[in-house]
Amino acid sequence: MLMKYLCTAFFCVFPIVNHATGKEFTEHDMAHYRERIKSMFYHAYNSYLENAYPFDELRPLTCDGQDTWGSFSLTLIDALDTLLILGNKTEFQRVASVLQENINFDSDVNASVFETNIRVVGGLLSAHLLSKKAGMELEAGWPCSGPLLRMAEEAARKLLPAFQTPTGMPYGTVNLLRGVNPTETPVTCTAGVGTFILEFSTLSRLTGDPVFEKVARKALRELWKTRSDIGLVGNHIDVFSSKWVAQDAGIGAGVDSYFEYLVKGAILLQDEELHSMFLEYDKAIRNYTKYDDWYFWVQMHKGTVSMPVFQSLEAFWPGLQSLIGDLDSAMKTFLNYYTVWKQFGGLPEFYSIPQGYAVDKREGYPLRPELIESAMYLYRATADPTLLQLGRDVVESIEKISRVDCGFATVKDVRDHKLDNRMESFFLAETVKYLYLLFDPDNFLHNDGSHFDTVSGPYGDCVLGAGGYVFNTEAHPLDPAALHCCSRARAERWEIEEILSGEREPPKSRTSSTGEPHEQTERIILQDRKKRKTPVLSCPSQPFSSKLSILGQVFSTENT
Repeated sequence: MLMKYLCTAFFCVFPIVNHATGKEFTEHDMAHYRERIKSMFYHAYNSYLENAYPFDELRPLTCDGQDTWGSFSLTLIDALDTLLILGNKTEFQRVASVLQENINFDSDVNASVFETNIRVVGGLLSAHLLSKKAGMELEAGWPCSGPLLRMAEEAARKLLPAFQTPTGMPYGTVNLLRGVNPTETPVTCTAGVGTFILEFSTLSRLTGDPVFEKVARKALRELWKTRSDIGLVGNHIDVFSSKWVAQDAGIGAGVDSYFEYLVKGAILLQDEELHSMFLEYDKAIRNYTKYDDWYFWVQMHKGTVSMPVFQSLEAFWPGLQSLIGDLDSAMKTFLNYYTVWKQFGGLPEFYSIPQGYAVDKREGYPLRPELIESAMYLYRATADPTLLQLGRDVVESIEKISRVDCGFATVKDVRDHKLDNRMESFFLAETVKYLYLLFDPDNFLHNDGSHFDTVSGPYGDCVLGAGGYVFNTEAHPLDPAALHCCSRARAERWEIEEILSGEREPPKSRTSSTGEPHEQTERIILQDRKKRKTPVLSCPSQPFSSKLSILGQVFSTENT
């Protein structure tokens, strides 16, 4: 049953369809928008290099930089695989070398465990797996070894202390040098617990160290145990007691990527357990939160509506529905969200569905990618030209509203299009990438299996780059074939080490029947990096607070 489901999912995303682009979009139109999107990328990318590097992010209104998520030159890491997707192998190679020479994870910095995983670990893993495609010189043993892989492993090891809790669910923040601060809050958002299985399993299966996949799985299983009697989870949980601190259930901020990783983890790892978990959640979500193809926030124990709002982060959901083959429902919800975009020229963070307007103090649009992401997935599945119209509208809106001399600025208020002095790294990692892939049906990431590479792996030749890439929640593509290339040798090594050590017999669940582990051209001007500490968020967007609640929906004005 799982294999049937997974094959359905893959063909929904990467079908062999006639890519006639509809009456409104000729091949010339598609090429025109690809060039427009490339121009957008390089305007933002060059502005970062010239004005903000080596800081994490560009401040486009003042033409300078700031550290936000841990002082990693984050925009450079996040943009690396996008360079290759746009065809720039030369810059990919040079930036990869710059990162190897300049990034240091032994720093006294408080970092978000969630953000460091999806952006840094995910970005480095993706770049490592794309190194051959980018024409980089490969060391012996690749893809099971390599400098970018070692960097990803080093970054992930810095996160492991966060998982040392009574439940195995991680803290939200860790100090890269000292571990978890003794005064660190035990309250973490749901996504901050359940968004590790893609990166950590990939890391385990490439490196042979099972610890990463083991902690990610334990966190998922512990979170699964906390479901309410009606099958829902809340928004923030105490990782020591497993008690829910914020009991609002939905598919948006603070929860979203947990559901995403159950589906994508099932696909990447061919995993029945993750598949079953999501199907149970999907049933409860449909029963209690879905109203006329919108999704509300409800009380997790009673199912009563706590806030009838649409959050921009929820716009990933139609894309996720396409992965499980639910195209009719996905398109209906997508079209609802598209009407909001048309109303404002962007998606406000919170939108009141009954009132049909942006919620006060949540009226910004930080150039998020989720609606474009869904359009990309759905276009691959349906070739519906409406999805290209969304892409066209996004390009025109962002160019008109957000473009400034030094990049693209966050929209502070979608109602009057005032701007804010920030360009998040996900603009280059996700927004531009998904836009480009929407208009580039022949991109190598859309490979249907007709093209592939072969490399000599530890146990013979391996097939890589044959398609079926799985994007992490920061849009960093992971090649599932690489996990098979390395995992056979790695799994056997784990068993041999256990036998030789005499600790115990190799557990039968350690490997599956297939031998896989069950539980892993622009110049850069280098400047002296001035470290500075900045406030760190544990979760990706507006966090919930247990102290303030408006109509059951909990808001916080801190760190926004």
